[in-house]
Amino acid sequence: MLRRPALALVSTAALLGSLLACAPEDQAAPAASGSAAGSASPAGCTRDQLATVKPGTFTVGTDKPAYSPWFSDDDPKNGKGFESAVAYAVAGKLGFDQASVTWAVVPFTSAYAPGDKSFDVDINQVSITDARRKAVDFSAPYYAVTQTVVTYKGSPIDGATTVAALKDAKLGAQVGTTSYSDIGGQIEPTKAAAVYDTNDLAVQALKNKQIDGIVVDLPTAFFMVAAQLDDGVIVGQLPAGAGQADQFGMVLAKGSALTTCVSQAVEALRADGTLARLEKTWLSGTDGAPQLS
Repeated sequence: MLRRPALALVSTAALLGSLLACAPEDQAAPAASGSAAGSASPAGCTRDQLATVKPGTFTVGTDKPAYSPWFSDDDPKNGKGFESAVAYAVAGKLGFDQASVTWAVVPFTSAYAPGDKSFDVDINQVSITDARRKAVDFSAPYYAVTQTVVTYKGSPIDGATTVAALKDAKLGAQVGTTSYSDIGGQIEPTKAAAVYDTNDLAVQALKNKQIDGIVVDLPTAFFMVAAQLDDGVIVGQLPAGAGQADQFGMVLAKGSALTTCVSQAVEALRADGTLARLEKTWLSGTDGAPQLS
């Protein structure tokens, strides 16, 4: 998960203001989420040609709670937040207006588990990996992301500038995420990583000083520091694993007839500048998040 607006880590309040300044709560859903419905659909991908789970409806899955800055007010339906806006923009490219999009609650690890799906696509910061591709399809990536380490002021890793400096830390992450796998794959700490069902539980553990730090994607790291931690600090961004950026994709059922059409819609949104504009609107910049060497 590319980011544009600058965010300075002057204070928690100041950072929160920066994060939300471009997306006030009374703001209407971004124009792209509705206007895309009027644009040409990819060939063979018009609404009447698509075999969706519910005829005439585009069903999108995501977890609950639906966290900022990916969603706003834990309400995917409002079109606010990066992933909500992207979902509506993709639906629009396929000919579905906002009223024809429905949302389903899908736990994170269930989205990419084998088996039938209750959704047409799932959007929930799911990284594209070869292992997950064995069970599900992915769309073309809609966002490239770096994994980031968050801590509290004065912690054992506050001020660390290298990955090696994290070796003796007790780190945690949400279950099933690339954030969790990168703890073992990149940092290789001497203490076993703590795993949590949600990022909220990881944040609480950090507040209780049960762990030294959390590994999350960069936009979530900024949100944690701004809104969830009174004395939160971004330690830094991890290097790209194996030289490749972590990429988020929409999840579809294995062999879904929609995969090609959804991928074409994502690429069209990239080509017309919509994805870049939505990133600028909803996601943070990288100022205050140094690269760990």
